Amino acid sequence: MSDPASPIQGSPLQAFSQDLAGLVARAAPSVVAVRSHRRRASGFVWRPGLVVTADEALAEEGEITVETADGASLPATLAGRDPSTDIALLRVARSDLPAAPLALGTVAAGALAVAVGRSDGAPTAALGLVSRVSGPWRSLRGGEIDARIDLDLALRRSAEGGLALDPSGRVIGMAVFGPRRRVLVIPAATVARVAPVLDARGRVPLGYLGLGLQAVRREDRGTGLMVMSVEPGGPGARADLRQGDVILAWNGEPVRGLQALQGLLGPGSVGTVVTLALSRGGSPHEAALTIGERP
Repeated sequence: MSDPASPIQGSPLQAFSQDLAGLVARAAPSVVAVRSHRRRASGFVWRPGLVVTADEALAEEGEITVETADGASLPATLAGRDPSTDIALLRVARSDLPAAPLALGTVAAGALAVAVGRSDGAPTAALGLVSRVSGPWRSLRGGEIDARIDLDLALRRSAEGGLALDPSGRVIGMAVFGPRRRVLVIPAATVARVAPVLDARGRVPLGYLGLGLQAVRREDRGTGLMVMSVEPGGPGARADLRQGDVILAWNGEPVRGLQALQGLLGPGSVGTVVTLALSRGGSPHEAALTIGERP
Protein backbone atom coordinates (compact mmCIF):
# COMPACT_ATOMS: atom_id res chain seq x y z
CA MET A 1 0.00 0.00 0.00
CA SER A 2 1.48 3.37 -1.00
CA ASP A 3 2.19 6.13 1.47
CA PRO A 4 -0.30 8.99 0.80
CA ALA A 5 2.34 11.51 1.91
CA SER A 6 4.92 10.33 -0.65
CA PRO A 7 5.30 12.33 -3.91
CA ILE A 8 3.53 10.94 -6.96
CA GLN A 9 6.13 10.45 -9.64
CA GLY A 10 5.08 11.82 -13.00
CA SER A 11 2.06 13.72 -11.64
CA PRO A 12 0.84 16.71 -13.69
CA LEU A 13 1.56 19.06 -10.78
CA GLN A 14 5.11 17.82 -10.44
CA ALA A 15 5.67 18.14 -14.18
CA PHE A 16 4.27 21.67 -14.09
CA SER A 17 6.59 22.57 -11.22
CA GLN A 18 9.60 21.18 -13.03
CA ASP A 19 8.67 23.08 -16.19
CA LEU A 20 8.49 26.34 -14.26
CA ALA A 21 11.82 25.70 -12.58
CA GLY A 22 13.37 24.94 -15.95
CA LEU A 23 11.90 28.12 -17.45
CA VAL A 24 13.47 30.23 -14.67
CA ALA A 25 16.79 28.41 -14.98
CA ARG A 26 16.96 29.12 -18.72
CA ALA A 27 16.21 32.82 -18.26
CA ALA A 28 18.44 33.35 -15.21
CA PRO A 29 21.82 33.70 -17.01
CA SER A 30 20.52 36.83 -18.77
CA VAL A 31 19.21 38.44 -15.57
CA VAL A 32 21.45 40.62 -13.40
CA ALA A 33 21.17 42.45 -10.10
CA VAL A 34 21.55 46.23 -10.30
CA ARG A 35 22.82 48.22 -7.32
CA SER A 36 22.84 52.00 -7.19
CA HIS A 37 22.80 54.47 -4.31
CA ARG A 38 20.47 52.90 -1.71
CA ARG A 39 18.60 51.09 -4.48
CA ARG A 40 18.37 47.40 -5.35
CA ALA A 41 16.80 46.26 -8.59
CA SER A 42 17.20 43.78 -11.41
CA GLY A 43 17.94 44.08 -15.09
CA PHE A 44 18.63 41.93 -18.11
CA VAL A 45 21.23 41.75 -20.84
CA TRP A 46 19.81 43.36 -23.97
CA ARG A 47 22.88 43.27 -26.22
CA PRO A 48 26.55 42.48 -25.59
CA GLY A 49 27.79 44.95 -22.99
CA LEU A 50 24.36 46.56 -22.54
CA VAL A 51 21.85 45.99 -19.71
CA VAL A 52 18.26 47.21 -19.55
CA THR A 53 16.75 48.05 -16.17
CA ALA A 54 13.86 50.07 -14.74
CA ASP A 55 14.59 53.79 -14.66
CA GLU A 56 12.32 54.26 -11.63
CA ALA A 57 14.42 51.77 -9.65
CA LEU A 58 17.73 53.45 -10.51
CA ALA A 59 19.20 56.16 -8.27
CA GLU A 60 19.59 59.62 -9.74
CA GLU A 61 23.32 59.72 -9.07
CA GLY A 62 26.21 57.72 -7.66
CA GLU A 63 27.97 54.55 -8.66
CA ILE A 64 26.14 51.67 -10.31
CA THR A 65 27.12 48.01 -9.99
CA VAL A 66 25.81 45.03 -11.94
CA GLU A 67 26.04 41.53 -10.46
CA THR A 68 25.91 38.76 -13.04
CA ALA A 69 24.74 35.16 -12.88
CA ASP A 70 28.34 33.88 -12.70
CA GLY A 71 28.99 35.92 -9.56
CA ALA A 72 30.93 38.80 -11.10
CA SER A 73 30.42 42.33 -9.79
CA LEU A 74 30.87 44.84 -12.61
CA PRO A 75 30.95 48.62 -12.54
CA ALA A 76 28.33 50.03 -14.87
CA THR A 77 27.92 53.40 -16.55
CA LEU A 78 24.65 54.97 -17.53
CA ALA A 79 24.23 54.88 -21.31
CA GLY A 80 20.87 56.61 -21.19
CA ARG A 81 17.54 56.76 -19.41
CA ASP A 82 13.98 57.57 -20.39
CA PRO A 83 11.70 58.27 -17.42
CA SER A 84 8.68 58.48 -19.72
CA THR A 85 8.87 54.74 -20.56
CA ASP A 86 10.72 53.67 -17.36
CA ILE A 87 13.64 52.30 -19.37
CA ALA A 88 17.31 52.83 -18.48
CA LEU A 89 20.32 51.43 -20.32
CA LEU A 90 23.63 50.54 -18.66
CA ARG A 91 27.04 49.73 -20.15
CA VAL A 92 29.25 47.01 -18.67
CA ALA A 93 32.65 45.72 -19.74
CA ARG A 94 31.43 42.20 -20.52
CA SER A 95 30.44 41.19 -24.03
CA ASP A 96 30.03 37.48 -23.25
CA LEU A 97 26.88 37.71 -21.13
CA PRO A 98 23.91 35.97 -22.81
CA ALA A 99 21.27 38.40 -24.08
CA ALA A 100 17.59 37.82 -23.42
CA PRO A 101 15.76 37.45 -26.76
CA LEU A 102 12.78 39.81 -26.85
CA ALA A 103 9.50 38.40 -28.14
CA LEU A 104 7.40 40.91 -30.07
CA GLY A 105 4.21 38.84 -30.11
CA THR A 106 1.04 39.30 -28.07
CA VAL A 107 -0.05 37.89 -24.73
CA ALA A 108 -3.60 37.17 -23.56
CA ALA A 109 -5.38 38.08 -20.34
CA GLY A 110 -5.63 34.99 -18.13
CA ALA A 111 -2.33 33.54 -19.30
CA LEU A 112 0.29 32.58 -16.76
CA ALA A 113 3.28 34.90 -16.34
CA VAL A 114 6.59 34.55 -14.53
CA ALA A 115 8.77 37.44 -13.35
CA VAL A 116 12.48 36.64 -12.99
CA GLY A 117 14.87 38.89 -11.08
CA ARG A 118 18.14 38.51 -9.20
CA SER A 119 18.94 39.25 -5.56
CA ASP A 120 21.79 38.31 -3.20
CA GLY A 121 23.52 36.24 -5.86
CA ALA A 122 20.54 34.08 -6.79
CA PRO A 123 17.63 34.28 -9.20
CA THR A 124 14.18 35.13 -7.86
CA ALA A 125 10.86 34.13 -9.39
CA ALA A 126 7.20 35.08 -9.03
CA LEU A 127 4.27 33.30 -10.67
CA GLY A 128 0.96 34.95 -11.49
CA LEU A 129 -1.53 35.82 -14.17
CA VAL A 130 -1.76 38.37 -16.93
CA SER A 131 -4.69 40.26 -15.45
CA ARG A 132 -5.22 42.82 -18.18
CA VAL A 133 -4.17 43.44 -21.78
CA SER A 134 -5.12 46.46 -23.85
CA GLY A 135 -3.73 48.61 -26.63
CA PRO A 136 -1.07 51.32 -26.69
CA TRP A 137 -1.16 53.92 -23.91
CA ARG A 138 0.69 57.00 -22.75
CA SER A 139 2.36 57.13 -19.36
CA LEU A 140 1.88 60.00 -16.92
CA ARG A 141 5.27 61.31 -18.08
CA GLY A 142 4.29 61.26 -21.74
CA GLY A 143 5.92 58.00 -22.77
CA GLU A 144 4.41 55.93 -25.56
CA ILE A 145 3.96 52.33 -24.35
CA ASP A 146 3.10 49.80 -27.05
CA ALA A 147 0.58 47.81 -24.99
CA ARG A 148 -0.92 47.83 -21.51
CA ILE A 149 -0.06 44.56 -19.75
CA ASP A 150 -0.90 44.18 -16.05
CA LEU A 151 0.31 41.24 -13.98
CA ASP A 152 -1.32 39.82 -10.87
CA LEU A 153 1.70 38.58 -8.96
CA ALA A 154 3.80 39.46 -5.90
CA LEU A 155 6.93 41.12 -7.25
CA ARG A 156 9.89 41.66 -4.94
CA ARG A 157 11.21 45.22 -4.92
CA SER A 158 14.63 43.86 -5.93
CA ALA A 159 13.08 42.13 -8.96
CA GLU A 160 11.83 45.35 -10.57
CA GLY A 161 13.53 45.69 -13.93
CA GLY A 162 13.78 41.94 -14.44
CA LEU A 163 12.19 39.79 -17.11
CA ALA A 164 8.50 39.04 -17.58
CA LEU A 165 8.00 35.69 -19.30
CA ASP A 166 5.06 33.80 -20.75
CA PRO A 167 4.59 30.05 -20.03
CA SER A 168 6.77 29.10 -22.99
CA GLY A 169 9.63 31.21 -21.69
CA ARG A 170 9.24 34.03 -24.22
CA VAL A 171 10.33 37.43 -22.95
CA ILE A 172 7.21 39.59 -23.10
CA GLY A 173 8.94 42.57 -21.52
CA MET A 174 10.30 44.11 -18.32
CA ALA A 175 8.44 43.81 -15.00
CA VAL A 176 8.03 47.15 -13.20
CA PHE A 177 5.87 48.74 -10.53
CA GLY A 178 3.12 51.08 -11.64
CA PRO A 179 0.81 53.28 -9.57
CA ARG A 180 -0.20 51.78 -6.20
CA ARG A 181 2.55 49.14 -6.67
CA ARG A 182 0.61 47.36 -9.36
CA VAL A 183 2.91 45.22 -11.47
CA LEU A 184 3.08 46.27 -15.11
CA VAL A 185 5.06 45.07 -18.09
CA ILE A 186 7.02 47.44 -20.28
CA PRO A 187 6.47 45.42 -23.45
CA ALA A 188 9.31 43.92 -25.44
CA ALA A 189 8.26 46.09 -28.40
CA THR A 190 8.75 49.25 -26.32
CA VAL A 191 12.16 48.10 -25.10
CA ALA A 192 13.17 47.24 -28.67
CA ARG A 193 12.14 50.73 -29.81
CA VAL A 194 13.55 52.82 -26.95
CA ALA A 195 16.80 51.02 -26.06
CA PRO A 196 18.50 51.70 -29.45
CA VAL A 197 17.69 55.41 -29.09
CA LEU A 198 19.23 55.45 -25.62
CA ASP A 199 22.29 53.62 -26.94
CA ALA A 200 22.73 56.16 -29.74
CA ARG A 201 21.62 59.40 -28.06
CA GLY A 202 21.53 58.81 -24.32
CA ARG A 203 17.94 60.00 -24.04
CA VAL A 204 14.59 60.02 -25.82
CA PRO A 205 13.63 63.50 -27.03
CA LEU A 206 10.60 64.94 -25.24
CA GLY A 207 8.54 68.01 -26.02
CA TYR A 208 9.35 71.37 -24.48
CA LEU A 209 7.38 74.63 -24.29
CA GLY A 210 9.86 76.89 -22.55
CA LEU A 211 7.14 78.04 -20.16
CA GLY A 212 6.69 78.02 -16.40
CA LEU A 213 3.04 77.13 -15.83
CA GLN A 214 0.68 76.98 -12.88
CA ALA A 215 -2.80 75.48 -12.86
CA VAL A 216 -5.56 77.98 -12.01
CA ARG A 217 -9.30 77.63 -11.50
CA ARG A 218 -11.41 79.58 -13.96
CA GLU A 219 -14.67 81.36 -13.21
CA ASP A 220 -16.59 78.67 -15.10
CA ARG A 221 -14.96 76.06 -12.80
CA GLY A 222 -12.76 74.83 -15.63
CA THR A 223 -8.97 74.60 -15.46
CA GLY A 224 -6.47 76.96 -17.03
CA LEU A 225 -2.68 77.08 -17.07
CA MET A 226 -1.26 80.48 -16.21
CA VAL A 227 2.10 81.43 -17.72
CA MET A 228 4.32 82.33 -14.79
CA SER A 229 7.58 82.65 -16.76
CA VAL A 230 8.75 82.58 -20.38
CA GLU A 231 12.21 81.33 -21.29
CA PRO A 232 13.93 83.86 -23.58
CA GLY A 233 14.28 82.41 -27.06
CA GLY A 234 12.25 79.31 -26.18
CA PRO A 235 9.22 77.90 -28.03
CA GLY A 236 6.79 79.91 -25.92
CA ALA A 237 8.68 83.16 -26.48
CA ARG A 238 8.80 82.56 -30.24
CA ALA A 239 5.02 82.08 -30.16
CA ASP A 240 4.67 85.44 -28.35
CA LEU A 241 3.28 83.99 -25.14
CA ARG A 242 3.53 86.38 -22.23
CA GLN A 243 3.64 86.21 -18.48
CA GLY A 244 0.07 86.30 -17.17
CA ASP A 245 -1.47 84.59 -20.20
CA VAL A 246 -3.81 81.74 -19.29
CA ILE A 247 -3.86 78.73 -21.61
CA LEU A 248 -7.43 77.49 -21.96
CA ALA A 249 -7.30 74.96 -24.80
CA TRP A 250 -4.76 72.88 -26.75
CA ASN A 251 -5.72 72.24 -30.38
CA GLY A 252 -9.34 72.92 -29.50
CA GLU A 253 -9.41 70.62 -26.45
CA PRO A 254 -9.73 72.15 -22.96
CA VAL A 255 -6.56 71.80 -20.88
CA ARG A 256 -6.94 69.49 -17.87
CA GLY A 257 -3.98 70.39 -15.70
CA LEU A 258 -0.20 70.16 -15.71
CA GLN A 259 -0.04 66.37 -15.57
CA ALA A 260 -2.30 66.01 -18.61
CA LEU A 261 -0.21 68.60 -20.46
CA GLN A 262 2.95 66.67 -19.72
CA GLY A 263 1.34 63.65 -21.36
CA LEU A 264 1.03 65.67 -24.57
CA LEU A 265 4.77 66.31 -24.72
CA GLY A 266 5.97 62.82 -25.60
CA PRO A 267 8.64 61.97 -28.21
CA GLY A 268 6.22 62.35 -31.12
CA SER A 269 5.38 65.91 -30.14
CA VAL A 270 8.75 67.49 -30.96
CA GLY A 271 8.48 69.75 -33.99
CA THR A 272 4.69 69.74 -34.18
CA VAL A 273 2.67 72.94 -34.20
CA VAL A 274 -0.20 73.34 -31.71
CA THR A 275 -2.86 76.01 -31.53
CA LEU A 276 -3.33 77.47 -28.06
CA ALA A 277 -6.47 79.32 -27.01
CA LEU A 278 -5.53 81.91 -24.40
CA SER A 279 -7.00 84.49 -22.13
CA ARG A 280 -4.81 87.61 -22.20
CA GLY A 281 -5.88 90.40 -19.89
CA GLY A 282 -9.39 88.95 -19.89
CA SER A 283 -9.64 88.94 -23.70
CA PRO A 284 -9.50 85.86 -25.95
CA HIS A 285 -6.29 85.31 -27.86
CA GLU A 286 -4.77 82.55 -30.00
CA ALA A 287 -1.17 81.48 -30.55
CA ALA A 288 0.54 78.89 -32.76
CA LEU A 289 3.41 77.24 -30.90
CA THR A 290 6.02 74.89 -32.37
CA ILE A 291 7.00 72.36 -29.69
CA GLY A 292 10.75 72.20 -29.09
CA GLU A 293 12.95 69.46 -27.70
CA ARG A 294 13.47 69.40 -23.95
CA PRO A 295 17.07 70.35 -23.06
